[in-house]
Amino acid sequence: MPFHICLVEPEIPNNTGNIARTCAVTGTVLHLIRPLGFSTEDKYLKRSGMDYWYKVDVRYYDSFAEFAASFPGGRFFCATTKAQRSYTSFSYREGDIFVFGKESKGLSPEILKLYRETNIRIPMRPVVRSHNLGNSAAIILYEALRQTDFPGLN
Repeated sequence: MPFHICLVEPEIPNNTGNIARTCAVTGTVLHLIRPLGFSTEDKYLKRSGMDYWYKVDVRYYDSFAEFAASFPGGRFFCATTKAQRSYTSFSYREGDIFVFGKESKGLSPEILKLYRETNIRIPMRPVVRSHNLGNSAAIILYEALRQTDFPGLN
């Protein structure tokens, strides 16, 4: 069972493209919650160098509630700079879901409250607001892959 990355209303196509590429090379499913800040029409993807998009299992939803309903009993880990616990504080298992918010605002307080026990953060100095979204997703996903001995990867 693969891991899942969910981007809630992503705004910057290059960030989503980087995450999509990470999903392609790891077999991770990418879930996108509308509205998106860019078009996923084929000509725009190719122009931005995302010619590997067809190798990614991408699924679209009109709301976070619709997405969450697709995973009853799923383990949701919400990335936020407001979390108390580091992403390394958890033992991950295949099928876990990593949720990231839009670049300008992060995740809504409602989502964070819903999964408050599994909010995670990446430790960093307080001199910059946060990591780049693509880097954050890769850091957290690769920790989960490491913990599960990189299933299906060589």
